[in-house]
Amino acid sequence: MKTGIKCRTVLCCLLAGASMAAAATEPSSYTIDSRHTLATFEINHLGFSTQRGRFNNASGKIMLVPAQNSGSIEVSIDSASIDMGLDAWDKIMRGEDFFNVEKFPAMTFKSTKILFDGDKVIGAEGDFTLLGVTRPVKLAVRGFACGTHPINKKALCGADVSATIKRSEFGMIKYLPGISDDVFIEIPVEAFKD
Repeated sequence: MKTGIKCRTVLCCLLAGASMAAAATEPSSYTIDSRHTLATFEINHLGFSTQRGRFNNASGKIMLVPAQNSGSIEVSIDSASIDMGLDAWDKIMRGEDFFNVEKFPAMTFKSTKILFDGDKVIGAEGDFTLLGVTRPVKLAVRGFACGTHPINKKALCGADVSATIKRSEFGMIKYLPGISDDVFIEIPVEAFKD
């Protein structure tokens, strides 16, 4: 009788262990929290200053399988949500010379590869689309962390993501080279587990 109990206990332990191992290899899906994911950018203005702006609306999904060092990222940024801190400037940036939001309402990033160090995401490679032009872009990821949100108690992952692009490669050439070709992009990202 004791032997039968022991066998059942061992069997239960093995099944539980197998179940946990399977869970660790299954994808975890996250939805970006648009209230805490605000894409910002910096660009040199005529050699005199660094001008900054941000986009107030972003959405997307993140899929992670840390045990397999894999996953995916899809992000869409509403181009018309640009915020330079001045209405007149926002209007210029939404126009045909820059983001041309009527024709191209969104910028997107779709990963082709997620880079890991152990179980932490440290970068991503993928395709960035701006003004209808798609080019490969590498993202650096700093401070990747997952845990429980202290207020709403939901599972959450977050990080700071950055990249530098050349705007001319996407057809945005107005005022080059006075207004820099290089644009530094930084995005704090938070995403809740589905």
